[in-house]
Amino acid sequence: MASDKEYLEYILEQLAMPEDVSYRAMMGEYILYYRGKVIGGIYDNRFLVKPVKSAAAMMPQAVMELPYEGAKAMLLVDNVENTEFLQALVKAMYDELPSPKKR
Repeated sequence: MASDKEYLEYILEQLAMPEDVSYRAMMGEYILYYRGKVIGGIYDNRFLVKPVKSAAAMMPQAVMELPYEGAKAMLLVDNVENTEFLQALVKAMYDELPSPKKR
């Protein structure tokens, strides 16, 4: 099942950081970037983030879910209504995320 563009737009609106957050469509889903680093994505209308230590600490009750068959499990963000929390989450994750690979 592909994600709805409306759900992507809702998450981007909730993040409220238009200059720092971008996305790329990929096979009906969306990869999300914060200042050029992959933070997670929208998969089956779920906001999933990489399971780095800071994200796990901020969401200790978060469920690990597979974005798609064969992928590594990611953390499900269920507090998508809270803009301040989402901004703090992606900012906290930034230093732990790998830099993009040079092409």
